[in-house]
Amino acid sequence: MLGVIAGGDGLHARLRDLAARAKDGAKLATVKLLAPIPKPRRNVLCVGWNYSEHFAEGAAVRAQAGAPAHARAPAQAGAPAQAGAPAQKEIPEFPALFSKNPATVTGPDSPIWFPAPHSEQLDWEVELAVVIGKGGRDIAEDRAMEHIFGYTCANDVSVRDVQRRHGGQWFKGKNFDSHLPMGPWIVSADELDPAALRLQTRVNGVTKQDSSTKFMVFKLPRLLREFSAGTELEPGDIIITGTPEGVGFARKPPEYMKIGDVVEVEIEGIGVLRNTVQGRS
Repeated sequence: MLGVIAGGDGLHARLRDLAARAKDGAKLATVKLLAPIPKPRRNVLCVGWNYSEHFAEGAAVRAQAGAPAHARAPAQAGAPAQAGAPAQKEIPEFPALFSKNPATVTGPDSPIWFPAPHSEQLDWEVELAVVIGKGGRDIAEDRAMEHIFGYTCANDVSVRDVQRRHGGQWFKGKNFDSHLPMGPWIVSADELDPAALRLQTRVNGVTKQDSSTKFMVFKLPRLLREFSAGTELEPGDIIITGTPEGVGFARKPPEYMKIGDVVEVEIEGIGVLRNTVQGRS
């Protein structure tokens, strides 16, 4: 897949032509899908607190741990006002950025490993994943969308108590093996407008998250600008763009996934990504 992405517009056009002329292929029920990019060359780039209501639902946790240093100024003009959203002065001026290592990536219907004995606080996060098609450094917002190859679903599985252990750094709690399911496939950028896509999480068939990408605080052009500032983005790089409200740790009482739970994340225009939580033998 990385070779296809790096192949550029000419290769993409030839592949579209082949697909249009192809006869019936294999049925999905007869194959096992891997993650669209099973082994990313570099860490997956991630965004925290990128939906205003998710920022609000985590306020109590931030109060206990101390507010992040970046949470001190309005994010941008025109950020959506929503019921229950935080006061505008609490919205970060810059996005919270972190990463997940390639070993976290897994595909559709593959297990999410339960994190015992290290923790039992296993949480879900539906996110729109952006796949970079054209590399670049210091990408301007008005040209940013030209750098996107396509989109897929991601579940930014998080181990919440571990996430808060290391001086406010989220890296370890976000980087357990198998804790970044992605799929079921990539929808190319010319086929999908990402501005207002419904995104949902269901656990054992019960809806936990149900929102829209229109409520992102930092839109995709701003995110590409931030990640590429002084840093070259390469074809095949992946950016996951934050989760909306409805995560488990912010519920009263908190809810976490258990062994045997089936978690589905779904994004309009892309599809359903389904995984089951399993214990390691």
